[in-house]
Amino acid sequence: MSETSTAVDGAADATVSRRRRHTRERLLDAAFDLFADEGVDATSIEAVCERAGFTRGAFYSNFDNKYALLLALAAREHQRRLHELRSALAVAQGECAQGAGIDVDAMARFLEILLERISDDRRWRVISAELTLLAMRQPEIARHHHDLDREMTDEVADEIERLMPTLGRRLVLPARQVLRVLAAGYLADLNAADLSGDPQPAARARAEAATWLPTVADRLTVPL
Repeated sequence: MSETSTAVDGAADATVSRRRRHTRERLLDAAFDLFADEGVDATSIEAVCERAGFTRGAFYSNFDNKYALLLALAAREHQRRLHELRSALAVAQGECAQGAGIDVDAMARFLEILLERISDDRRWRVISAELTLLAMRQPEIARHHHDLDREMTDEVADEIERLMPTLGRRLVLPARQVLRVLAAGYLADLNAADLSGDPQPAARARAEAATWLPTVADRLTVPL
């Protein structure tokens, strides 16, 4: 095969790959909207295809079934939120990091900056809750869901461990345990805010978390 033919084939493959990624992303975007508005079980593959503007053939060339689509959506959202968290941490560190160790007030400011820059998409929380319920009923989904959750937990825990020296603190428990304590508390605030009927549940949850999160975070760390 000539170099020219090889180059042409490579360009064609790249075009197909871009087109495939574009198709996949549009299907995921359509699924996000429908799952959030209608629910996973109530959403058909046909509805996803219609919303995305593709045929069933395009769907099945990317996903085996609707639940594979849901898990791929979860993986994408986890990565988006991890990227968002890293960006927020960089901003918070720039404003609050102190080599000698931050106090409770500085910890409160650090967490305030962090939470303000992390999106609290209620629609994703609805989808995530439904995914958890499906996982509790279906072992195959549970396995994949568990793997996604563990991967996300590990990556965020690694970020926490890297963060500590820049704050002049160290953890009194393993980072994964600290993360689960803080995340569980904040998620409880978000859930309560969602159910309260408040038109701005994320702001309500942040205000509630501000009453306890800095103190708990301070108790879970000590100065270096």
